[in-house]
Amino acid sequence: MSSGDDSVNKVEDVGDVPVAEAVNGLSMREVPDDKLEYISADADLTEDLPDDAEYINLVHLKIRAMEDLDLVRFTRLQSLCLRQNLIESISEVDVLPANTLEELDLYDNRIKHISKYVNKLVNLKSLDLSFNNIKHIKNVDKLVNLEDLYFVQNKITKIENLSTLKNLRNLELGGNGIHEIEPESFVGLDKLEQIWLGKNSIPRLVNLTPLKSLKILSIQGNKLKKIEGLEELVNLEELYLSNNFIRKIEGLEKNTKLNTLDITSNKVTKIENISHLTQLTDIWASFNNIDQSFESLGEELKELTSLETIYLEGNPIQRNNETSYRRKLVLNAPKSLEKIDATYIKG
Repeated sequence: MSSGDDSVNKVEDVGDVPVAEAVNGLSMREVPDDKLEYISADADLTEDLPDDAEYINLVHLKIRAMEDLDLVRFTRLQSLCLRQNLIESISEVDVLPANTLEELDLYDNRIKHISKYVNKLVNLKSLDLSFNNIKHIKNVDKLVNLEDLYFVQNKITKIENLSTLKNLRNLELGGNGIHEIEPESFVGLDKLEQIWLGKNSIPRLVNLTPLKSLKILSIQGNKLKKIEGLEELVNLEELYLSNNFIRKIEGLEKNTKLNTLDITSNKVTKIENISHLTQLTDIWASFNNIDQSFESLGEELKELTSLETIYLEGNPIQRNNETSYRRKLVLNAPKSLEKIDATYIKG
């Protein structure tokens, strides 16, 4: 085909504006875009911050390297938040002021390895490394002032190297690949108050004895078949066990401070063994196989004078009594009850 028959010809310059011959012979004028978005270089992001800045918050800015931020300038820094960026290496934490820094937030980056220099930040109280690609918990053993530690949604398979963190109050390990709680997993964490282990592959509740101060245990979406191993957790207030394979409510004899029990989406057939839990305010038991009589249920609940909420939807006791379910439940429940499933029963 000759050049005269080409469907698209070369761009020609007409004045300062290029013109192109488009398909079907229609001419298209290319107009320069004077509103192109300008993305600052990483080095520019901290340029205008004063050297004595105590808080730096740089979120969702496609930062690739901490080295470009000139962090060594900030000798009084207390909090550094670099959430939702593209950071892979955190060795630059070496230049951060260990004497003042209390909070380091690196949530949602591309970190694979916890740098040895993290251990220099001995006054840290909060460290968030959630939503990264970390495989091993390490280089945090010197952070003895740490109170909150977040490892949500990483690639961690073992709970380890935490025993020196004597002041830890909150530990989040949900969404990892943990397959068991080992004998040494929680040794030394006697001040821990909250632990979140949802969406792992843990088959048994074992080796929890060191957690004397624990108030909240969340282990939803694992492979549990039995409620066990909670005898030493006498301060436990909230227990979240939804989306497991538990068939029976049991093993809660010593957990008399419980106010919330979540067994949603398990295989439980009966509400039982909770009459001694007189501080319970919430029982969440939807989508199980509960098929007992309302009278039997009422007998189990009658001492729970603080009970405010009960969820039983999706069970045979609800599905087989659709018209009378709520009325019968109210008749057999403690007078304190305020909500059945998602609906309040009192004005």
